[in-house]
Amino acid sequence: MKLGMFMMPLHPPGRNVTQTLQEDREAIILADRLGFSEAYVGEHVTDAAETVTSSMIFLASLIAETQQIMLGTGTINVPNSHPAAIATQAAMLDHLLKGRFIMGISPGGLMSDAEVFGNLGNNRTEMFVEGINAVLNIWQSDPPYNIEGKYWNISVAKTMIPEIGQGFMMKPFQKPHPLIVGTAVAPFSQGVTEMAMRGWQPISANFLMPEWVKTHWPKYVEGRTAIGAEASPNEWRIAKSIFVADDEATARRYALEADGPYHFYFKQLVRKLVGAGGRGNLFKTDPSMPDEAITPDYVTQRLVIAGTVDSVVDQLLAFREQVGDFGTLLYAGHDWVDPALGKRSMQLMSEQVMPRVNAAIGA
Repeated sequence: MKLGMFMMPLHPPGRNVTQTLQEDREAIILADRLGFSEAYVGEHVTDAAETVTSSMIFLASLIAETQQIMLGTGTINVPNSHPAAIATQAAMLDHLLKGRFIMGISPGGLMSDAEVFGNLGNNRTEMFVEGINAVLNIWQSDPPYNIEGKYWNISVAKTMIPEIGQGFMMKPFQKPHPLIVGTAVAPFSQGVTEMAMRGWQPISANFLMPEWVKTHWPKYVEGRTAIGAEASPNEWRIAKSIFVADDEATARRYALEADGPYHFYFKQLVRKLVGAGGRGNLFKTDPSMPDEAITPDYVTQRLVIAGTVDSVVDQLLAFREQVGDFGTLLYAGHDWVDPALGKRSMQLMSEQVMPRVNAAIGA
C-alpha cells in the first residue's frame, strides 16, 4: 500500500493567509522528503477557511522544491472555469512537472463558489461532464476544434493562422493525457462506475463513514467490467484523517478534542455539508438518525484515526479489513496548530506506521 497526502486544506478564518499557504507548501515538501507517493490539494474561491484559490497555481509553486512526489489537483472544479483554460493550464503544468502531474476533477461542492460563478441554479454535473469532455477533445484534436455544447462553444475557425501556430492549444506532456482521478463522496456512488468506464480512478473522501467507503469498490468493479477491463485495488485511493503521536494522551488531545485542528475541520464540514448542503447521509450509518445528532464530536470520534504508532497500525488494519483492499492511503492534511506535532505525525506515519502496515498485509 502506498502513502500519499490529500489537503483540502482548512484553516481557521483569520489566520494570516501568507502563513497558511506557506504551511501547506511546507507540508507537501515534507511529504516529498518522507517518500509520500503523491499529494493533492483542493481549491475554493469563496472560503476564508480554504485559502488555496487555484490548485494548479499552488502546485506550480512546488515544482522546484519537490523531487519525486506526484502532484495532483484535488480537485479542479470544472464548472467554474472555461474548458479551454483548464485544458491549456493543465497541459502546461504537466510539462513543467515533466509528467509528475495527476489531474483531479469534480463538479465542485461549495455552494458559494457555484453562486459567484453564476452556476448555482445549473445542473453542475451536466456542466462537469460537458466541460471535461471538451478538455479531452481539445487534447485529442487540432484547430479549429469546433466543439459545441450547451454551456460552452469552443472554436478558433475565424482567427486561426496555422502557418504561424495561432489557434493551437497545448497538448499535455503525458500521452494521451495525465491520469485523471475523481473524488467519490456519495454512498454507492454511480459516479465511481462512470469514472471506471472512462479509465479514471476514484478517491474515496476522508469525511465518509467506512460503511459507505466500502461501497465504492463494487461500483468501480462494475464500471471496469462493463468495458471488459479488470479492476485492480491499486487503482483505488482512500483519504483518511490520521494523527500519530509519541504518546496516547497527546494523540487524543490534538486529534479528538474540541480545541484541536481535526475537530475544527469536521466542525466546518458538518456546517457546510449538513447544515447548508443537505448531505447528512454522508455521516450516518442509520438513516433514522436525526441531523441534529451529527455533531462535530460525533463525526471526529468516528472518522479520525489517532494514537501511537502501535494504535494507528491496529486501527488502519481494522479499517482495511472493513473496507477492503486498496492501493493508496491518502493522509489528510490539516491545519498545523502545533507545527512540531504535525510534522512528527507525518514522520511517524511514513517511517514507522506504513512499513508495519505493509508487513502485516504482506505487501
